[in-house]
Amino acid sequence: MSKENSRYRWFVVAVFFFFMLLHQTDKLMIGSLQVEISEDFQLNNKQWGLINSGALIVATILYPIWGYLYDRFSRTKLLSLASFIWGGTTWLNAIVRTYGGFLFTRASTGIDDSSYPGLFTLIADYFGPNLRGKIYGILQLAQPLGYLVGMILALIVAPMLGSWRDVFYITGSLGLVLAVLIYFGVKEMPRGQAEPEFENMPEMQTFKFSWAEAKEIFKKKTMWFVFLQGFAGVFPWNVITFFFFAYLEKERGYDANSILFTMAPVILILASGYFIGGALGDMAFKRSNKGRIIVSSIGVLLGALFMYLAITTPIEAKNQFFILMCLTAVFMPLSSANVIATVYDVTVPEVRSTAQAVEYFIENAGAAFAPILTGFIADAYDLKTAILLICTAAWLLCFFFYLGAIFTIDKDSHDLRNQMAARAKSM
Repeated sequence: MSKENSRYRWFVVAVFFFFMLLHQTDKLMIGSLQVEISEDFQLNNKQWGLINSGALIVATILYPIWGYLYDRFSRTKLLSLASFIWGGTTWLNAIVRTYGGFLFTRASTGIDDSSYPGLFTLIADYFGPNLRGKIYGILQLAQPLGYLVGMILALIVAPMLGSWRDVFYITGSLGLVLAVLIYFGVKEMPRGQAEPEFENMPEMQTFKFSWAEAKEIFKKKTMWFVFLQGFAGVFPWNVITFFFFAYLEKERGYDANSILFTMAPVILILASGYFIGGALGDMAFKRSNKGRIIVSSIGVLLGALFMYLAITTPIEAKNQFFILMCLTAVFMPLSSANVIATVYDVTVPEVRSTAQAVEYFIENAGAAFAPILTGFIADAYDLKTAILLICTAAWLLCFFFYLGAIFTIDKDSHDLRNQMAARAKSM
């Protein structure tokens, strides 16, 4: 790869990083605004859960559609469209003045939430298998950082501006700006360009989506374990995103400043965990095809342990709670970048968006109901019980699903490399 192309691919990473950072800010800051929005619309926990589940359900339904479109058409143009939809629906969400209108427009923001498979597969065509974990780790830094930026907007900027609606206008406008930048600034790449078997080839064959290859996704045993861990693994993230701030305020007695100074360091540590997980996964992958799975299984097991210890810490032991939450934050994201890379380690380039979209669909099919489930448990008992029960149970299930993938990854990975080698010989 020429120096110019090498520099350009890092420009693409930077553009997508800011896309994810600002999109996650827009998506996740609603968790920090729970008290204000609930007071505005007079909501209980169940109604609040329905608002957040609505967007998740819409995103879940649209994942297979986005995945198919990304494998058939230009990923850059579709990502630009997703950014435009993000901006428009966020504006609508800020404008409405009734609970029904807010419920509907918030659900519409889920349209663009299912747009990430195209972004990750495009990056896979800029960077080879041995670098993907690190790159995905860098990109996924944007998720917790977006959470932090959203928290700052909600707790500091919104009161200064006078309304939670004003910050929605800001993030929606940024989505429209990024739509233009992606449309004109990011180039499409041939699918499979970065696979090692095609390195230094003067001309790249065009691989087109086929239903036959799409069906092969479901014949790979590793993908089924990935699907199962995804179904369970997203539950805790949605519970923490939409209810943890209310838990800190209502049940642990934190004020806005205490929440900010407690959670900001935790989120920064969480952000580092994405890159650490991706880097460790790449290092382990160079030694064994099982490497990414081993890193992921350690992450979810220790994350569950430290989350349990943190939530059961007495309210007055604030320093102990903070330390345990920091330890939880180190291990929680270790699996994230590795799961994405693992999907691409076993699937052919022309159906990777579809494979990723199916994985996200299965993840969210169950997790879309996590806020509702949390709301029911919280109303019946308390938020502590809801968070503790859902997070620890889900992550323990993920650990056992990863153990299953350890026994299947070698065959599925070797099958893909053999298939890529056969294609390279035929060109």
